[in-house]
Amino acid sequence: MHGHSYRIEVVLNGPTDPQTGFVVDFFDVEEAFAPLLKELDHHCLNEVRGLENPTAENIAIWIWEKTKPGLPQLYSVRVYETPDCWAEYDGSDR
Repeated sequence: MHGHSYRIEVVLNGPTDPQTGFVVDFFDVEEAFAPLLKELDHHCLNEVRGLENPTAENIAIWIWEKTKPGLPQLYSVRVYETPDCWAEYDGSDR
């Protein structure tokens, strides 16, 4: 077993609200992601339900599946292992 410090990037797509200038307010994104962060941060990912094989690809899919229902503007999820190595998932195969 070895560890990583991942960086997660969620990409949103949709019309910009003319009043706020946002597709989604950052605080709403943060609220949608907070329960997942709590599940992932400083935990053995092999022990997280659904992440028994925690590759960057599987983590991106797992995050997508848990985030998309509450954040319909979600366009893709990137999971970075290093600044130059990442996996991206956009739900197109589901």
